[in-house]
Amino acid sequence: MVNFVFISPNYPENYWMFARGLKKNGARVLCVIDTPYESLRPELRENMDECYKVSSFNNYDEVFKAVAYFSYKYGKIDWIESNNEAWLELDARLRDDFNVKTGFSQEKIIEFQSKSAMKAYYEKAGLKTTPYCLPQTLDEALGFGNRVGYSLVLKPDHGVGASFTYHIHDENELRHYWNEAKNLGAQMILEKYVEGDIVTLDGVADSEGKIRFLGSMEYVSNCMDSVQNHDSIGSYYTLELPQEYREIAQRVVDSFGIKNRFFHGEYFRLKKDTEGLGKQGDLVGLEVNFRTPGGFAPDLINYTYDVDIYDIWANVLLNQTNDKEDKAKYSAGFVGRRNGNEYAYSVDEIMEKYKVEIIGLEKLPPAFASAMGDVTIKARFTSPERRQSFYEDSFKRKA
Repeated sequence: MVNFVFISPNYPENYWMFARGLKKNGARVLCVIDTPYESLRPELRENMDECYKVSSFNNYDEVFKAVAYFSYKYGKIDWIESNNEAWLELDARLRDDFNVKTGFSQEKIIEFQSKSAMKAYYEKAGLKTTPYCLPQTLDEALGFGNRVGYSLVLKPDHGVGASFTYHIHDENELRHYWNEAKNLGAQMILEKYVEGDIVTLDGVADSEGKIRFLGSMEYVSNCMDSVQNHDSIGSYYTLELPQEYREIAQRVVDSFGIKNRFFHGEYFRLKKDTEGLGKQGDLVGLEVNFRTPGGFAPDLINYTYDVDIYDIWANVLLNQTNDKEDKAKYSAGFVGRRNGNEYAYSVDEIMEKYKVEIIGLEKLPPAFASAMGDVTIKARFTSPERRQSFYEDSFKRKA
């Protein structure tokens, strides 16, 4: 029996379904948790063989002892995964220490967490990337701005999501946000701003790097500006996936050497012809995350394709097979609205107008709300026109 150590299956809450997928596909599910056993969802408890509680995932010695205990009791560990950005380096360090070869090493994960380092892999896959620099001083940052022009994006070279990411329109803003970012004590990357829509290519690759399932998500608004300006945000999985996108995704997976895992690739789709980057509609490499898309995106995949992506992931990893088509039956998405904004239509009015398409309503905790909104409405559609109407009504502010 395959011994699968699952790190932090209790957070985010929907991750218990990965344990269910593993159990269904024949794995022995060994979980490392950081909360009391009694607080776990019953569904998670039902789908794990044993768990070991640590006080914190930041305490490596404790987590090491947990995996050592599992190894002593059940034999060689075959897999160590969390599917969680926060613990990718922890997963990799444990894999190194327990000689687990089914995932990236710590050295490779550290490299891949650098946005600047990713650019070479995108370019190897035949994709353009934005001009950038890694400034050590404000003068270097200002010099880059003078060379490439404004606007710019300043963000941590190692970082996740839109936190501490700034859209900079002129030299004064660069000075201001540079001083603000100094408090992070992190290497920042400064990039030329791209006029483009953000598109993702999210999927699961097998042990040969062959993509076994692929979907594409599009953002309705700019995640970075949403956080910075307290705007609404939204995204949806598409009804159609161009063959060109499939080919790009496979080239990127091959370039990064992604095997036996979920991946979440982000791209700019150019809104206009851009010198040095391409023509309108071309994809430009942004960054790759070596885990599931964040938040409840896996559930949106399920609603879009009428599949169980948690089961697909486990089946690909454990059995190297998948018989489910990635042909969309719907376009499932969400809109995230911010507390304090005055909208033209109330949540109740939105829920009533789109009651046939509504999946659910959820109030998010602060950890997710900054990126995804305080109140989220999920829905799925069979036509782009109806979907567009939903987002227009959900975003519209009072005059």
